Amino acid sequence: MQKKLFFVLVAVMCVTASRAASRPDDDNMSFAQQIALPADNIQVSRRPAPEKRLFRSETIEKKIEEVKRLLKDAPYLAWMFENCFPNTLDTTVHYSTTEDGDDDTFVYTGDIHAMWLRDSGAQVWPYVQFAKKDKGIRQMVRGTILRQLKLICVDPYANAFNMGPTGSHWASDLTDMNPHLHERKYEIDSLCYPIRLAYYYWLITGDDSIFGDVWKEAITKILATFRDQQRKENNGKYKFQRRTERQLDTMCNGGWGAPVNPVGLIASAFRPSDDATTFLFLIPSNFMAVHQLRNAAKILTKVNKDTALAKSCTDLADEVETALKQYAVYNHPKYGKIYAFEVDGFGNHLLMDDANVPSLLAMAYLGDVSVKDPIYQNTRRFVWSQDNPYFFKGKAGEGIGGPHCGYDMVWPMSIMMRAFTSTNDAEIRECLQMLVDTDNGTGFMHESFNKNDAANYTRSWFAWQNTLFGELILKLIADGKVNLLNTIQKKS
Repeated sequence: MQKKLFFVLVAVMCVTASRAASRPDDDNMSFAQQIALPADNIQVSRRPAPEKRLFRSETIEKKIEEVKRLLKDAPYLAWMFENCFPNTLDTTVHYSTTEDGDDDTFVYTGDIHAMWLRDSGAQVWPYVQFAKKDKGIRQMVRGTILRQLKLICVDPYANAFNMGPTGSHWASDLTDMNPHLHERKYEIDSLCYPIRLAYYYWLITGDDSIFGDVWKEAITKILATFRDQQRKENNGKYKFQRRTERQLDTMCNGGWGAPVNPVGLIASAFRPSDDATTFLFLIPSNFMAVHQLRNAAKILTKVNKDTALAKSCTDLADEVETALKQYAVYNHPKYGKIYAFEVDGFGNHLLMDDANVPSLLAMAYLGDVSVKDPIYQNTRRFVWSQDNPYFFKGKAGEGIGGPHCGYDMVWPMSIMMRAFTSTNDAEIRECLQMLVDTDNGTGFMHESFNKNDAANYTRSWFAWQNTLFGELILKLIADGKVNLLNTIQKKS
């Protein structure tokens, strides 16, 4: 039965791929080249021409105009919002329908033409709030969720997928690759983001049509994967090696990674940065798993009436939460009790944070811990300090990076997470000013920038960070901080 379902899915995805390729790759690359150039005039939008935008929503266009009017005294900030907020829709969303007429959406991460479960879930997240009133947005988000669930059923250990069975230049990786996979780096958060998106979509729209047989199969596979990666009896089913000179692109010990003590936590071979973990119990991702397993249980109980599967989700969430309380906290001599980034269950702790979400800093943004949690607040002070080995501060700005881009490279995502989780207006303003001042005149966010020179940056087309910037501006407006936003001016 599973084999039959797989081949049906292959056929559907092949048809979808041919329909969804609504713009050739060279148009996408010309866009990437365009936005890499500094802007000459903030009165000119840096968005693709209307006829080259992949997806259009009048609701989003009206929201952009509304925000621009509100930010009349901060023209550069308003211009950046106009460029960034619709970037996922403009350049990465390939919406179509399957042969049976159902919604289907393939979402590029940006300059890499593959769909990450994490990135796609985060990219469309800020548009969900408009889905109840906007049919097009609702169909696009619904299609994203349905595609994600199908992809999990193809391989719950994969992090990124092709639009169809086209193969990948990572096909030589020493793991169980298949032509649908762009990359097969197992990461806990890849299985959490689709649940997060589906739950939020359900809350906003009331549409429970996404929770059919594929949903239940995906949840069953997620549970089996998480149980397998608790590694209670052996190393589990997953291993990974890559022929590379880059240390964090492969796993040690023949592909199994560092040893762990089976204490109830879930192992994650890779981080949200797609870098290999040092100690496999990645704490922010385990917190996210607890949160999203409980969300899945709510859906299974209320919509599916499947109390047995719901209980399996809740039981695992309870087990992981108990282990987190015992093993995730480190008593730091300077900051007091803080959350470690990674542990191994043997008593070893890795004290750092990485910019990619989920991170220690972002746990309150995701709702995995309360922003008032004293351990989180201690952790927040630690990660935004020189005591975090991946915190960088220089002439251009400051923030958290990670080994993915290396020394001195600050991720704007970390600056946004600091603003999202702040209750201090001065701190929020400092974050916004840095984001405006480090765009290098492009009007877009980048993956990272050098702490001393914002002109030295990586990835000019990274839709997640762009859309996240728009999400932050909308949140601050909703929080009544229009006056604060209007104080932000671009430094000459």
